Amino acid sequence: MNKFSALVLITCGLAVLPALAAEGTIRFGLEALYPPFESKSPTGELQGFDIDLGNAVCQAAKAKCQWLDTSFDGLIPALQGRKFDAINSAMNVTEKRRRQAIDFTDVIYRVPTKLIARADSGLTATPEALKGKNVGVLQGSIQESYANAHWASQGVHVVSYQDQNQVYMDLASGRLDSTLVLAPAGQSGFLAQPQGKGFAFVGDAVSDDSILGSGIAFGVRKGDDALKRQLNAAIAKVKAQGTIKILAHKYFGDIDVSAPQ
Repeated sequence: MNKFSALVLITCGLAVLPALAAEGTIRFGLEALYPPFESKSPTGELQGFDIDLGNAVCQAAKAKCQWLDTSFDGLIPALQGRKFDAINSAMNVTEKRRRQAIDFTDVIYRVPTKLIARADSGLTATPEALKGKNVGVLQGSIQESYANAHWASQGVHVVSYQDQNQVYMDLASGRLDSTLVLAPAGQSGFLAQPQGKGFAFVGDAVSDDSILGSGIAFGVRKGDDALKRQLNAAIAKVKAQGTIKILAHKYFGDIDVSAPQ
C-alpha cells in the first residue's frame, strides 16, 4: 500500500467517527410530541422521561447533550444521514430495525403497549373485537407495525398519523374508535387530559416480541462502536444509581418499566 492510499483510508476512517469523540457532545434525535417521554413545555423547553434520561446519561458520560427534533418516522433516516449521533425517543429494539437499518445500545427500560377506547365501548385489543373499527397509530411506530400485522387483514381499519396528538383529537371527536399506544404515553398524553374523559385502557397489553421488541434503547448507526460502548457504560452507571426507577416513578407512576435482564 502506497502512502497516498494509506492517507485516503485514514481520512475516510476519521470521517465516520461520531462527532462526540471530538466535541464532547452527544446529539440526540427525538420527536417532541409524545408525552410523558418527550414533549415541549408552553415556553418551548424540552421535557419528559427521555429528556431527563438523556441528560443523566450525558452527565455520566461527561458529555453535553444536544437535541434535534424531527418526526418519528424520519428519525432513522436522519440518524443514517448523520444529522445526530443517537435516537432517544422511546424507540423499541426490534430485530427488523436492527437487521435492516440501525444498531442499538443495551435496553434501558420496557413499557407495555395497550389499546385506548371509550370505557363503555366493549372493545378489547383483539381482531374480533376491532373488526370494522378505526384504530389510530403513530406512523413509523411498532404499534403501527403490530396493528398492520395482526389486525389489518382481519377487517380492522388501521389509520396512521404523523402526530400522536392528532390521533387523540380524532379519537375524542369520534373519527377513531381506538388507538394503540405505549401505556405511559396514552395515560399522560390523553387519559389524564380533559379530552380523555370517558376513555380508558381496554383489554390486556398486546404482545409480540418479534414486532414490539425487547425494550427501549438508544438507536445508533451501524459501525459506531465507540459511541455504543460509551453510551452503554453511561447507561450502566445511570441504572446502578437508581435513576431509571426514580424517573419512571416520576413520569409513569406505578407502571413497571423494568428492563429484561
